Amino acid sequence: MGREFIPLFEDWAATYDQTVQGFDIQYKEAFRGYDDILDAIVSRSGTHVLEFGPGTGNLTDKLLDAGKSVFGIEPSPAMRKLASDKLSGRAEFVDGDFLTFPEPPFQADTIVSSYAFHHLTDEEKRAAIKQYGKYLHLHDKIVFADTVFEDVQAYQQAIDKARSQGFYQLANDLETEHYPTLDALKEMFTAEGFAVQFTQHNDFVWIMEAIKR
Repeated sequence: MGREFIPLFEDWAATYDQTVQGFDIQYKEAFRGYDDILDAIVSRSGTHVLEFGPGTGNLTDKLLDAGKSVFGIEPSPAMRKLASDKLSGRAEFVDGDFLTFPEPPFQADTIVSSYAFHHLTDEEKRAAIKQYGKYLHLHDKIVFADTVFEDVQAYQQAIDKARSQGFYQLANDLETEHYPTLDALKEMFTAEGFAVQFTQHNDFVWIMEAIKR
């Protein structure tokens, strides 16, 4: 359920916000346009939002500033504490993951996530989307921003490019986490009754907007 990556985020929590601001050269491209990416998620979201993997609360903060209600599901204790401290109790963050989580105190009309869905295997992604399809109502949405590749060849090229640049940590991440292709994600969403569209924001990140039909 992606929980095998919790130790990584426990270690990363203290410097995560510096990374998303572009201070880590290996991940600078993945986080290029970070604020614009989060703003795009907010603009596509409804009023009652279930957020998976809020991390330090950057997207949550923007959703709240836009007047939305947010319930955050975060498996990392360190990240939960940072998010709670940053937002001073403006949102609730609870332990859980994409597949196992307490229901929010409201009926969510939008499920969002940023830079997190790739922690699930394809089988787990499919199970999560099926679960959300049963929960959401007609015309409700899933809005995720994450690293996605156009095809397997593009994925391998990204790994090769990272290695050629000496970005060995990035290359290792690309090889060990579960980055999907556009076709695979499209099939997963459409199989559960969603109409989905993808918008690319940098060399790594796409926003997927899936509407329940």
